[in-house]
Amino acid sequence: MQSTATIKGQIVIPAELRKKYGIKAGTKIQIMDENERIVLQPITREYIHSLRGKFRGKGLLKALAAEKKQEKER
Repeated sequence: MQSTATIKGQIVIPAELRKKYGIKAGTKIQIMDENERIVLQPITREYIHSLRGKFRGKGLLKALAAEKKQEKER
């Protein structure tokens, strides 16, 4: 599947993928830069539920605070 970026950098996610991943109007999407690739992760209720307990005892709050600080510095 392909999409073309607009002059503002916007792209359209094909309907088939929107349905498959539960992307609706207003769905937040995390954008990650991973080794020469751009990865889009929809932040849906199902995705959040899948993370429950995954980071227990691993300093998640500290990691989130550090990430937020980096974003502010950009």
